[in-house]
Amino acid sequence: MAQGIIMKALSGFYYVDDGREITACRGRGRHRYGKIAPLVGDRVTFTPLGGGQGALDEILPRKNEFQRPAVANIDQLVIIASRATPVTDPFLIDRVVSIAEGRGCECVICVNKCDLVPGEELAEIYRKAGFPTVLASAATGAGIEELRALIAGKVVAFTGNSGVGKSSILNALEPGFSIQTGEVSEKLGRGRHTTRHVELFRLSCGAVAADTPGFSSFDIERMELTRREDLQYTFREFRPYLDKCQFQDCAHVKEKGCAVLAAVKAGEIPRSRHQSYVRLYEQVKAIPDWEWEKR
Repeated sequence: MAQGIIMKALSGFYYVDDGREITACRGRGRHRYGKIAPLVGDRVTFTPLGGGQGALDEILPRKNEFQRPAVANIDQLVIIASRATPVTDPFLIDRVVSIAEGRGCECVICVNKCDLVPGEELAEIYRKAGFPTVLASAATGAGIEELRALIAGKVVAFTGNSGVGKSSILNALEPGFSIQTGEVSEKLGRGRHTTRHVELFRLSCGAVAADTPGFSSFDIERMELTRREDLQYTFREFRPYLDKCQFQDCAHVKEKGCAVLAAVKAGEIPRSRHQSYVRLYEQVKAIPDWEWEKR
């Protein structure tokens, strides 16, 4: 029996890296893993069967997991955004950040295509919230060294809406990869999906990085949600104000004496971040308790 990390899952095979070679493993049935499906990033035990083949035996305990992107054991999510076509809606970023914060996963915000449209205004929102934020251009190389230093030695996943340049950023970080990239549709203002599956790559800076399929506005509505009572803690810039509200059960939406709303009005919390919180709060408020038990 050996141990390794799942680098890629494709067509029923799990490609496991044990540090020496990649073994194409078949699963033994979901019942063997307590009805948990293996994910890219999982640390597993497996039995080598010879000829580069093997069988998965056990999924080792996870530090975290995500549905979109479908990965596990991630130290950092690198969220790629753009102010050029396709323009990233800040709500897309905030939804992913909220999920990551709830799973104890750090986020890096990377605003790509800054050679085409400056991204300083968008970047400032997340700097102010306390996230490492990089202004970058995969085309010119701007910001690539800064990003490389932030991810060095970590397991990271690159995510973002389709067409913002996730694969292009990875190619800039590691030019030898030549990962396929796609053009942005001028008519629709979004990218063509060139990444069809999640795969981990080892980078020369010591990072293990996942390039993931881009998501659309439809996909974002299907992402995981956080319970109403926990949602406030997934917006990190809210935390200094949470115990200062007039009412202990304050929802931070429109309540009298809300310290979070006061901070928004004073410019201490970016208005777009609070708008995203309210949008998410209204979604989760509508979910009955019995439905949460099924999730």
